Amino acid sequence: MSPNKENYLKTIYELNYDFTKITNKRISEIMNVSAPSVTEMLNSLSSEGYLTHTPYNKIVLTPKGNKVSEKLVRTHRLWEVFLHECLKYPVDNVHHNADALEHASDDGLIDHLNDFLDHPQRCPHGGIIPGNGQGETDADDKLLSMIPDNTKVQIVRVSDNYDFLQYFGSLNLEIDDTIEVLKHEKFDNSLVVKKEDGTKLTIGAKAIDYIFVELR
Repeated sequence: MSPNKENYLKTIYELNYDFTKITNKRISEIMNVSAPSVTEMLNSLSSEGYLTHTPYNKIVLTPKGNKVSEKLVRTHRLWEVFLHECLKYPVDNVHHNADALEHASDDGLIDHLNDFLDHPQRCPHGGIIPGNGQGETDADDKLLSMIPDNTKVQIVRVSDNYDFLQYFGSLNLEIDDTIEVLKHEKFDNSLVVKKEDGTKLTIGAKAIDYIFVELR
C-alpha cells in the first residue's frame, strides 16, 4: 500500500472519534488536499475493500480498513512521542516527520519503540495510542463546541492539522490546560473562555471543532 493511501486511512480512523460526520470536505481540511483528490482516493480505497463510501453518506471503514488504520495510527503516534519527548521537536512539527518514519517501520521496531518509551498513553496532540490506552479511547473526549456555558473542562486532545496547531499555539493554550467555557457568541459562533489565571480569550468557531476536552 502506498504511503498516500495509508495517510488517508489514518486520517479517516482519527476522524471516527471527532463527533462530526466524516465527509470529503472534512478530510480535505485535515489533510490540506483538494476535494477532487479526496474523492479519487476514497473511490480507490473503497474498491480495495478498506471502506464504504456512498456520495452524501458517512464514510465508514470496513473491518479490514479498521485493522490496518489502527496499526498505522499506533505507529504514527509512537513516533510523534519519540520525536517530541526524546528529540524535542515542537508539537506542530512532529506530524510530517512521523509520517515518514511510520511508513518505514516494521512490527518489531514499533514494539521496541513502545517499550523504550514505556508504553505512553497519548501522543503529543493528546490522541490515545491504540493498545496503550488502558481502556480509554479518543471517543471518551468531547468537542469543545459541544460544551455548555459556565462549564469547566480540561483540554485533552487537538486535531493534527498544521494550520490549526499554529492557531492553537497563538492562543497560548496547551494540552492539559483547564479552561471555563463562558459564552457561545451567537453572531459568529466563536467561544469565550477563561483560563485558570483569569485570562479571557475568544476561540474561533472553526477551531472549537478541533479541540477535545473532558469535564472537570
